[in-house]
Amino acid sequence: MHNIISQRVQSIPPSGIRKFFDIAATMPDVISLSIGEPDFVTPDVIRRAAIQSIERGETKYTSNSGTWELRCALSDHLARLYNVRYDPETEILITVGVSEALHDAMLATIDPGDEVIVVEPCFVAYKPCVVLAGGVPIVLPTRVEDEFQVDATALERAITPRTRAVLIGYPNNPTGAVMSRERLLAVASLAEKFDLLVFSDEIYDRLVYGVEHVCFASLPGMRERTILLGGFSKDYAMTGWRIGYVCAPAEILAAIHKVHQYVIMSAPTMGQAGALVGLLEAEEDVQAMVRAYDQRRQIVVAGLNAIGLPTFTPRGAFYAFPDIRGTGLTSDQFCEKLLREEQVALIPGSAFGACGEGFVRVCYAASIAHIEEALTRIERFVRNHD
Repeated sequence: MHNIISQRVQSIPPSGIRKFFDIAATMPDVISLSIGEPDFVTPDVIRRAAIQSIERGETKYTSNSGTWELRCALSDHLARLYNVRYDPETEILITVGVSEALHDAMLATIDPGDEVIVVEPCFVAYKPCVVLAGGVPIVLPTRVEDEFQVDATALERAITPRTRAVLIGYPNNPTGAVMSRERLLAVASLAEKFDLLVFSDEIYDRLVYGVEHVCFASLPGMRERTILLGGFSKDYAMTGWRIGYVCAPAEILAAIHKVHQYVIMSAPTMGQAGALVGLLEAEEDVQAMVRAYDQRRQIVVAGLNAIGLPTFTPRGAFYAFPDIRGTGLTSDQFCEKLLREEQVALIPGSAFGACGEGFVRVCYAASIAHIEEALTRIERFVRNHD
């Protein structure tokens, strides 16, 4: 039984998020600002729709692609918000969260040895998804000086004859950055110039504060080369429901669908029923959550800056990304000591890529009371480590 584990899997490190989550789970009185999950319960109208679906006996598989009603509603939703429309028959696939959508899309479009430029800091699954598809992730670091937005000059330098695609995620996890239209247009220009696919993970698209979210596929000429990834987990507080989607031109979507039908069959039926009603009836709930996150965002950023941890203002998602280099601790040391000494759980920035070293991720999807107590504990910790 030599070498029973594949080289691909051996090359992928364990998630840096899970390590701190597991430690925190063993400790009393921990305030966790670590896991990227809304603290809101899924809106009542969505929960009732799923319960009613079960009570009607809708407990069998749906179409591989997802229910027709959900795909039609999603097509209308994207057209209304971003002026980009996808055919619900051939260009939309409902998946088990965005994680499955990204995995399937990579398997469907990346051949062994293809390079995929991955913009970092980024969600921990991005590079592993490239590796599991046989591709080669090429890291493109972003900088706090640019508010963690992609620099087109650096992107062009990273492109080689083997580059197949670029993977971006905005609003960004872990930084809270939002790409401006101008910078996205520069990325689009390079995608066209070098004939690249763009995987655009827009799972946090509704969670923006005082700025516009620009759907990458809505940019001139980009619909035909964009694989748009999205879902209901963050915007609708539906993390445990596992409903995501992928939209792409018909030829690309057909290949992704082929992977999906063998790997998954279909997304959860009652979850799709809930997601449908979410699109049709939960807009007020979404806006109420956005307002609450915005209030928390302002408290967190002001509090961290006052403590002496410089924090650029995040414009999306529900994360802040303070600079902790002034403490003299690494990101990992800062988070482990903070957890053990003050029982506050954060995530090291290095978990999201090497350029995240020197920063930590603070998730403000928590009550204001918990956020304020966490800030008090963090201030005491920083003072004790001056």
